Amino acid sequence: MADSAYRDQVDAKRILQIRAITRELPQACSDFLRAIAVTTGTFTRLAYAIDMRTFFHFLQAERVAFSDRPLILWTDEDLARVSQSDLTAYVEYLTYYFKEDDGAQEQPVKALVNHDLAIKRKLCSIRSLYDFLFQNHRIPSNVTLLVPLPKIHEKPILRLTRDEMTKMLSQAETGEGMTETQKRYQKITAKRDYAMLSLFLGTGIRVSECVGINLSDVNLEENAFLVTRKGGNQVVLYFPPEVATALGEYIEERKEIDALPGHEDALFLSLQKRRITQRAVQNLVKKYAATAAPLKPKISPHKLRSTFATNLYNATGDIYLVADVLGHSSVDTTRKHYADMTDARRRMAAEYVHLPGSEENGDSPAEAGFTPPEKTVT
Repeated sequence: MADSAYRDQVDAKRILQIRAITRELPQACSDFLRAIAVTTGTFTRLAYAIDMRTFFHFLQAERVAFSDRPLILWTDEDLARVSQSDLTAYVEYLTYYFKEDDGAQEQPVKALVNHDLAIKRKLCSIRSLYDFLFQNHRIPSNVTLLVPLPKIHEKPILRLTRDEMTKMLSQAETGEGMTETQKRYQKITAKRDYAMLSLFLGTGIRVSECVGINLSDVNLEENAFLVTRKGGNQVVLYFPPEVATALGEYIEERKEIDALPGHEDALFLSLQKRRITQRAVQNLVKKYAATAAPLKPKISPHKLRSTFATNLYNATGDIYLVADVLGHSSVDTTRKHYADMTDARRRMAAEYVHLPGSEENGDSPAEAGFTPPEKTVT
């Protein structure tokens, strides 16, 4: 019940954010978000709402043909007037633009830079809106299909080595290598931080799943806990003995803390005795990674998830097991993001495959898996 209440609070907050954003946008945006409400979560719909706001603010501020009326008065006919040229200009705009604070009356406060992946996501959001309008016969065509999506170049996924994992956990436990100011806080949160990092590295959960865990979700006798996945599905995951020890020590300390009303069952608390936020967890991981892995400045909770996934795959070779534990609906997602071949596995190719005539290696062509081609009579 407590976890359900927490999820309901998160969803309610997002729904209010969505409504606040769409009040200033064309009616078509609200219609689109209502249409996908059954098949998407509040996080996804909020992302769509934010992307649509960025797009329509661009049209109104940067394209003369759309600057004459408030966005809320735009009709489907107005949306149908968007051209390929407008969309191309939008893609260029996304590479560098300013965002104003809600209600700010002075200068823009933040410059935003989007790279290919972010631009692709924002353009896909507008494509989805226009696809909805086209399929429901509200516009004559979907012009967004004329604008190509940015090509995404695969980047190596950052993860921690075993030595870096050891250093991070040791630092969370002892405070070694931290500043005096950091050590003062670390002494208070040492068991919490150590348990949290152990849970990430030992189970591969998402940061959103981590902050949503309640005391009543953890069963130390079974080394198991209940986690709420994206979309609201709940599953039972299991953790290794090392994680059980870390969690057990923290839970004993946690039981002595009088959490604020509404946060009594939250597993991980902030210093303010509230359920810890995702942002706080991200900052926590970044703080410890700065010393444990100084050459990897972008270590985040998701990178700890990648570390777990890669370790599990290397240990088992079972991509389906990794996908199941991570909560991926498609094994292709797992294969793409986590199951890359390591240098050691690539070296195995040279050990197993030999060319014919290599007498010195002691393997015959057949033993090496090589079959010579049959002779062809011409």
